[in-house]
Amino acid sequence: MSAESQRISRLRPYLDRAEPAPTLLKMLVGVQLAGFREDAGFAQDQAARALGFSPAKLSRIESGKGRRPPTEADVQALLKLYGADEYEASVLLQLLRRAGEPGWWQRYDKRLMPEWFDRLVGLQEAAASIRTFEIQYVPGLLQTPDYARAVVERGLPVASSHEVRRRVELRARRTELLLRPAAPQVWVIIDESVLLRVLGSRAVMREQLAHLIEMAQRPHVSVQIVPLDVSNASAPSIPITYLRFDGLDLPDVVYLEHIRSANFLEDRDETEEYRIALDRLADEALTPRESLALLRETMERRYPEG
Repeated sequence: MSAESQRISRLRPYLDRAEPAPTLLKMLVGVQLAGFREDAGFAQDQAARALGFSPAKLSRIESGKGRRPPTEADVQALLKLYGADEYEASVLLQLLRRAGEPGWWQRYDKRLMPEWFDRLVGLQEAAASIRTFEIQYVPGLLQTPDYARAVVERGLPVASSHEVRRRVELRARRTELLLRPAAPQVWVIIDESVLLRVLGSRAVMREQLAHLIEMAQRPHVSVQIVPLDVSNASAPSIPITYLRFDGLDLPDVVYLEHIRSANFLEDRDETEEYRIALDRLADEALTPRESLALLRETMERRYPEG
């Protein structure tokens, strides 16, 4: 078996996933097509020109971006150009067809799930590890429904009760990712001010901190707090989410969220800067054990029961 066929054979387990993973599969198809192109000796613009594609179209296919996967006809044309054998083409086309199966989050309307958010949820569903830094709120994957409702109502004060309910439902569904048998490793770093800022009510905050304490004791979840008394902390001014995937040449992805949009960084030089920033924050933060103690102390002192 050729090196290319061996590489493709490693994709077969992804055909048997019980839960659709369109974002991951689009990325896998794109990465393999880029590998075929490079092995065949084509630059990206040469391959695009040979098939009458725009360079932007081929770039989009290889990066796995966009709400929909590329068409089967386009992928077949690329495979033929690159000289892929029958086995390689068969596996890649099967992956492409599975990439067309909608994930659970894609059943929500575009108002709740714009393209950039669709991509984030899809990436989180596919990630082997998720690292997050938050300076204002508890990270979405660790929010309780009542805390999530308070966050939505604060961010969207004119939203209807129906929209608020749907957004809270969506956020609650996302948290199920952490309860699966094959859940990703999650490492969150939270500024201490997040624990002190009352959202909803003190009862809501007590429940939220209790949930953080429970989740922080799971083997695949690590929570660290950056205390207020740390001087010269290197905390950035915006939240950061850093996603890493299992092998297969997929790049790490950094997600930076803005009010109504987001940036996704995949260039290694850029993502490395954020990885280093998160490592530095982790060094400055309390250890997971110390953070757990602070969570308990804050819950009992600031949000006593009753």
